[in-house]
Amino acid sequence: MLNSYLFPISYAFLFFPFAALLFTLPFLIFQYRKHGYVNKVRALVLYLFLLYLLNAFFLVILPLPTSRHNAALASGALQLVPLNFIHDILKETSVIGSEPSTYLHLLKERAFLQVVFNITLTVPFGMVLRYYFRTGWVRSILYSFLLSLFFETTQLTGIYGLYDHAYRVFDVDDLIMNTLGGICGYLAAEWLSGLLPRIEKLDENIDLSTKRVTYTRRAIAFMIDSAIWSILMAICILLHIRASFWVATGIYFMLIPWLTNGLTPGKWLVRIRITKMGERITIAALFKRYGLLYWVFFGLNSLLVGSLDNMPDIGRLFLGIVMFVMNAWFFVHVIIHMIKKDSMLFYEKISSTHHVILWHTLPEEKEKEKEKEKEPV
Repeated sequence: MLNSYLFPISYAFLFFPFAALLFTLPFLIFQYRKHGYVNKVRALVLYLFLLYLLNAFFLVILPLPTSRHNAALASGALQLVPLNFIHDILKETSVIGSEPSTYLHLLKERAFLQVVFNITLTVPFGMVLRYYFRTGWVRSILYSFLLSLFFETTQLTGIYGLYDHAYRVFDVDDLIMNTLGGICGYLAAEWLSGLLPRIEKLDENIDLSTKRVTYTRRAIAFMIDSAIWSILMAICILLHIRASFWVATGIYFMLIPWLTNGLTPGKWLVRIRITKMGERITIAALFKRYGLLYWVFFGLNSLLVGSLDNMPDIGRLFLGIVMFVMNAWFFVHVIIHMIKKDSMLFYEKISSTHHVILWHTLPEEKEKEKEKEKEPV
């Protein structure tokens, strides 16, 4: 029976890196928006929670039928009699009530172990709900029930139509035991809270005005801005605007930040902005900063690429070498500054501009946090 559990767990661990990769971007954006930075304790808890959910899901759905056209279950797909597991245990057990020495046999019997598994399955879920998400006992019970209902429905529907028939029984006892496991986890979280830092107190001594804007944060803002800027440039091209690249870049990375005091949609999303020595950003500083980066560096790349087609071989070779040297220098420049944890790249030093964290909390956000801390758990 142990092997039947190790099989899906191994799949969960294999799948975890891919799930974590998909989870990371929304996780980082949410942490930057809500807290202004990424706390290691929060990150550890949430990634462990993701790993747990994968294990729980694979334990429930694996092994899968060998064919999509599976046969219907001979005993039926529904078991709606509450506490029917007691009958199953009594029917299969070798325990004799008058002989205590036989009681340990329960630890080896399928029906009993199935009940223990169904309770244990959702204990971590209840613990995380109370410790990290600070949910009250009513919502913890409800969420534990809904998680179990999701598992049972997934099996009953043959993974929502992927298989012709249900391949496991929808058992009301599983709902009861899974919900009970969530309750046990909720109660155990009181003990867990005494061993780990209090989630609601992680930000008490954090001064966001002194925190460095990481390259990861800047990269996320850049990816979002690049996607929106590409749409703007496509519009410029459709409107037959000459020098669309330079026009779109000027509007998006110079005009908009000047009007919004250093913000673009990507920077706003991760709560950072550009400043000039702590003062409001000027159009001249933005022109110098992004003119060097986009109009000179990226613009030169664009011009060189467009010039290669109409040149002789020796000219293409020369321009290719120029492009390689220029891009290699920029790549090394960024890597060195990342290693040194120096956020001031060449165009930032020349323009005397840099990123800062938007650390001011709105009054209504403060009130919401205070009210949440007062909620009973």
